[in-house]
Amino acid sequence: MYRKQGHLPISAENFELPFEGKLSEDNRWVIMAELIPWQEFEEEYFSLFSIEMGAPAKPFPMALGALIIKEK
Repeated sequence: MYRKQGHLPISAENFELPFEGKLSEDNRWVIMAELIPWQEFEEEYFSLFSIEMGAPAKPFPMALGALIIKEK
């Protein structure tokens, strides 16, 4: 199962783009990411998956981000 212990919270400072680019703090996706309580949701999300059975879970930020982008 995918679970990165001690990962950094999502913010403009620790989100790096290729070629040393950075997202602006006023970027709409950065603002939205700062509103989401990632750790709280991630703990509940991973409690729904079994280590012994099935494919490993996708990281919570990836799963939620894909859903948000799809709906936007």
